[in-house]
Amino acid sequence: MRKVKFTQDSFDEKLSAILDEFPMLDDLHPFLASLMNVLYDKNHYKLALGQLRTARHLIDQVAKDYVRLLKFGDSLYRCKQLKRAALGRMATIMRRQKDPLAYLEQVRQHISRLPAIDPTARTLLICGYPNVGKSSFINKVTRADVDVQPYAFTTKSLFVGHLDYRYMRWQVIDTPGILDHPLEDMNTIEMQSITALAHLKSCVLYFMDLSEQCGYTIEAQCKLFHSIKPLFANKPTLLVMNKIDVTRLEDLSPENRALVDEIINSEGVLNVQVSCYTDEGVMELKNKACDALMEHRVDTKLKGNKINTILNRLHVAQPKARDDVVREPFIPDVVKQRKKYDKEDPERRRLEKDLEAEDGGAGVYNINMKKNYMLANPEWKEDIIPEIMDGKNIADFIDPDILEKLEALEREEEKLQADGFYDSEEDMFDSDDEREAQEFKLGHHKKLISQSSKKGMRNRAPLPRTAGLRTLSELTSGLKGAGLDPSRIQERAMNLAKVAGEKRKRAREEEEAQMDIDEGGSGSEGGDDQWMDVDGDETSPNKRVKSNSGGAVMAKGVRGPKSNRQLAGMRDDAQATKAIKLRNLGQRERNMHAKAGESDRAIKVKMPKHLFSGKRKMGKTNRR
Repeated sequence: MRKVKFTQDSFDEKLSAILDEFPMLDDLHPFLASLMNVLYDKNHYKLALGQLRTARHLIDQVAKDYVRLLKFGDSLYRCKQLKRAALGRMATIMRRQKDPLAYLEQVRQHISRLPAIDPTARTLLICGYPNVGKSSFINKVTRADVDVQPYAFTTKSLFVGHLDYRYMRWQVIDTPGILDHPLEDMNTIEMQSITALAHLKSCVLYFMDLSEQCGYTIEAQCKLFHSIKPLFANKPTLLVMNKIDVTRLEDLSPENRALVDEIINSEGVLNVQVSCYTDEGVMELKNKACDALMEHRVDTKLKGNKINTILNRLHVAQPKARDDVVREPFIPDVVKQRKKYDKEDPERRRLEKDLEAEDGGAGVYNINMKKNYMLANPEWKEDIIPEIMDGKNIADFIDPDILEKLEALEREEEKLQADGFYDSEEDMFDSDDEREAQEFKLGHHKKLISQSSKKGMRNRAPLPRTAGLRTLSELTSGLKGAGLDPSRIQERAMNLAKVAGEKRKRAREEEEAQMDIDEGGSGSEGGDDQWMDVDGDETSPNKRVKSNSGGAVMAKGVRGPKSNRQLAGMRDDAQATKAIKLRNLGQRERNMHAKAGESDRAIKVKMPKHLFSGKRKMGKTNRR
């Protein structure tokens, strides 16, 4: 009985991809988990994922049940019906997950539009009442393009910008405006700001509008600061007084000034006055906030447990106290009395830079590396080679006849060159050892080439011998283009060509003479007609004539027709024709079915009666 293997891979793969794309809330950073709760309702999100996990479990169980039933299928039809029933139950389970899947798709689309916030990066967090200038500041210090409008709640979600300070990357987060009312009365837009303030380790920039153009009084802004101040714990905080181009801190009334001073005098709160309209104080605020956050991060690391583990591995050597005498650092009087270098002092110490400026500047002046040599005689500094080296006089090693010997050697070389000693193409060696080493190297190289060629030529296309060769005209044109005279090379090539032509002509004449001798011997036995040349006979003794049978036949009958391998063993043409007819007759049935050969798979019964007869509806038995 033929078995049908069934798996639920298609459903499992889709559900696994969905569940992997939506992670567990417990595995996320607290800020991201709280943001998910604010935006999408944590309970609804968990319920949707739980329903999908239950659906995957049910699909696995259905697959196991029907695979167990397939083992008892007594026909292919029953197995197919079991498979169809299993797929139907799985599709029903998936159809019930329509609402959770629609909700998760909306969550996925919204998450894809959220900015990428790194909870562990260096962060500047901007907060405050609506329309106090938060978005204007982030547009000034980063490349973010946040919409700025003269009405409240223009910013409805978190926006992120990035800046570089002291060769480090910083992220600036612009939060929506917050109103001063209880936490349970805040909407989703305000809760995003509260979530960022509660969970992100950052430097908080609380913006205030002293001109009250935002629509909220200074008293209300101060109350908001005190109400959300618990969220600023263990974070550097800056009070940013914006729009000073309209109203400064000094222009406030005594009542409002007292409220602002109460915040300024709070512990750990810095204050900066800025104007995003005129850019006054913007760079100062950025530098001050970054420095405050960096200092706070360093202090936190020093106070933590990590620094203790490092200090336990550090050891600073201290001098052992021999007595109770205090030994202070000693600085020589010469160092104390040394005059400080002054560029304007004409009697200052001359530096190499001063000498460079006096002698033509960079590119003209060349530093003298020998002027600081410490030698017994200062005059030796400029010598090319010192006269005395290693306690020996170099002059003692100079041969007085060196020039005469050099001239004699040059005359000998000229004589050898004139006699043609260097014209031979053989390599010349100075010693027998060098010649043997070169021979061994060449022999080893040829052996390696022969071994590699046997392996490499298996998969290499054969090339003609003329591939890569250059003609004499190409060679001469290249030499002329390089400015050389190729006349001697042309003359030598022509001489070599003449010698080779004469050699080939001699060989051809000797071959013709030998063939004439052979023909003369056979003519003496066969008759005089073999000695005579017939006028009009175009076939020469060595010319090949193509026969009708496909083989080449010599003019004198030396070579016969090539045999047909398909007709080998046949008595005559009639027997060969009969064999071909019988072969075609045997192939006729196979050709009718368009088969390439006898090895093609044959389906003996194309329509089994139990599968193609009677009613084949669901729930009906087949009629036999």
